[in-house]
Amino acid sequence: MPEQLALTGNEAVAHAMRQINPDVVAAYPITPQTSMMQKFADFVADGLVDSELVLVESEHSAMSATVGSQASGARSMTATAACGLALMWEILGIASAYRLPIVMPVVNRALSGPINIQGDHSDSMGTRDCGWIHIFSENAQEAYENTIMAMRIAEHPDVLTPAMVCLDGFIISHGVESVTIYKDNLVKKFVGEYQPHYTLLDAKHPITLGAMDFSDFYFEHKVSQLDGYNNSHSVILDVGSEFKKTFGGGECYEFFEAHKMDDAEYAVVVLGSTAGSTRMVVDDLRAQGVKAGMLKIRVFRPFPYEEIARLLAPLKGCAVLDRSIAYGGDGGPVHIEVRSALYGQSPVPVMLNYIYGLGGKPIEPEHIHSAFKDIQEAVATGNVKRRVGYLNLTE
Repeated sequence: MPEQLALTGNEAVAHAMRQINPDVVAAYPITPQTSMMQKFADFVADGLVDSELVLVESEHSAMSATVGSQASGARSMTATAACGLALMWEILGIASAYRLPIVMPVVNRALSGPINIQGDHSDSMGTRDCGWIHIFSENAQEAYENTIMAMRIAEHPDVLTPAMVCLDGFIISHGVESVTIYKDNLVKKFVGEYQPHYTLLDAKHPITLGAMDFSDFYFEHKVSQLDGYNNSHSVILDVGSEFKKTFGGGECYEFFEAHKMDDAEYAVVVLGSTAGSTRMVVDDLRAQGVKAGMLKIRVFRPFPYEEIARLLAPLKGCAVLDRSIAYGGDGGPVHIEVRSALYGQSPVPVMLNYIYGLGGKPIEPEHIHSAFKDIQEAVATGNVKRRVGYLNLTE
């Protein structure tokens, strides 16, 4: 039987890493990720994993070491947050260009400045075009399960694309929840042994990594990276389906969770831990006779354009919540993607965008209620006063 434990989100992900038992883990501390690697270091010290734990001098070095070990044929992982992810930026593109199936938990945190160590999505959204798969978690259970599934997805021979598993800083990473930890042997069997297709240490089949690549073939090589993204679409669904059959578990193993969307007229689109509050608001509005729904996006990269368009197009109106700003863009990153998904649809729902929760600013049910109220008024009056707004902003 699976085991029920009271764990923080960071501890839950560390347990997933323990069960995956990667060959190499590169570690560098940064709040609020530090306790995740600290817990994994305990597993190393206790002899519960065979991993080589490499302590490096920066996050840039952590990703560099992970790229080197993965290219040598070793299943490799690391973890980071916020400014540490930003420091990795150069190497993130190298990992994806080399088609290295690295899995990296990212504990979402605000970027400086001003200096802030609390949660928002500014860090991972800044890397959304680095060629990595992005999977978001609502709670510690999802963070644990997504980490296990991400390894299968990334290592699939048709994908071979690195993946980051995102969990909201402090809200998930440090909050204690009841987490179901599946049997070690079942997780080990589900993940399987890593069988690299190419390795720098295979002298009989030599390869080159890091060669100069000018205008003759660089364009072609970058376009070929899309193969992994395009192929991951079906693999994500297949791995999620297999995971559910193997372990049972929850509901959100596809691209998104559609809560009470079958007959919804108004909906909120959301990522991460805010889905819990949004689900409660939707249920409250349903009790009042409002046909409300929620779309919780799980997979942000590759973005499920067609599926989201089919789900949202029939609505009267929707509000997209963003925990980051796309400076100079049309609101937040999620809003930009959702509007793009709906381009060319007819009819198109009235759409509002709300930026919220930057730097850990609280998001309460009443704020989500206000977003639903605004979208209902905009639909009823045909008057959109401000398409991009803010929730819980002190004015």
